[in-house]
Amino acid sequence: MIGIIGAMSIEVDALKALCENKEIETISGIEYVKGTLCGKKVVIATCGIGKVNSAICAQTMLLNFKPSLLINTGVAGSLSNELDIGDIAIPHSAVEADFDLSPLGMETGYIPEIKSKNISCTDRVVKRLTDAAKKEGLKVKSGIVATTDAFISGKDKKDYLAKKFNAVACEMEGGSIAHTAYLNGVDFAIIRAISDKADGSSHMDFMKFCKMAAENSVKLICRFIGEME
Repeated sequence: MIGIIGAMSIEVDALKALCENKEIETISGIEYVKGTLCGKKVVIATCGIGKVNSAICAQTMLLNFKPSLLINTGVAGSLSNELDIGDIAIPHSAVEADFDLSPLGMETGYIPEIKSKNISCTDRVVKRLTDAAKKEGLKVKSGIVATTDAFISGKDKKDYLAKKFNAVACEMEGGSIAHTAYLNGVDFAIIRAISDKADGSSHMDFMKFCKMAAENSVKLICRFIGEME
């Protein structure tokens, strides 16, 4: 079974609609839709925005539905000149950029339980998702995604994340879901379609761009799942 988590309805509703043989269960206020997508077993949830909501959703999904792979899908702000609105970031790792134990002598983002600041996604899944994106004609870039409990919409914060963590995109859930998957020993990947430039220049059109970006993520996931053996 594949677990798919998105923060907002716009990021996963189309996938839920495509599911067949649906069963719905609500746990801790989060609705989990179990069914088949492109002939494969899936469970899909809208976790809500932020690191706490997404970690709760991921842990609940792992305990109750036992997926062997978690995919966190959704939109993100671009931190790279190589990623424009509608393009796809498929990170090789995630960093919780607002996790800070530096007063204790640790690097910002460093998580003692993981012994790293970068939480690695599963290489083979990243590769297959990248191949699927290219087949869909989508521009795709790898790199690091920076997760914070804040919507980044200013040049100073954008530049800080890009320089401090060498990140290509920023969002609010990937790092915490990666953290949860890592501690549970489950394969994990992130898909982020770019919805804004993270500098305030396009925030007024965010929902319009968000819809377009989310549609690209859905196409990619359907291609990826459809090609799985």
